[in-house]
Amino acid sequence: MTLRLTDEEQAALKERAELEGISMQEAARRAVREFVARSRHRDRVGEAAELIVSQHAEALRRLAE
Repeated sequence: MTLRLTDEEQAALKERAELEGISMQEAARRAVREFVARSRHRDRVGEAAELIVSQHAEALRRLAE
């Protein structure tokens, strides 16, 4: 895989990696892992909300009145 960054993105990544004392590659890998974890969490929250709405639709309808 090749990751193409703008000059600004690369400079920001380099600066952040240096501050963290890690390589740019490790900083990018951490960012990918964090992105995936947040996306999975958002999916689980959405699924849970759909379940609650479907199971309690009548109560929610009455509360809205």
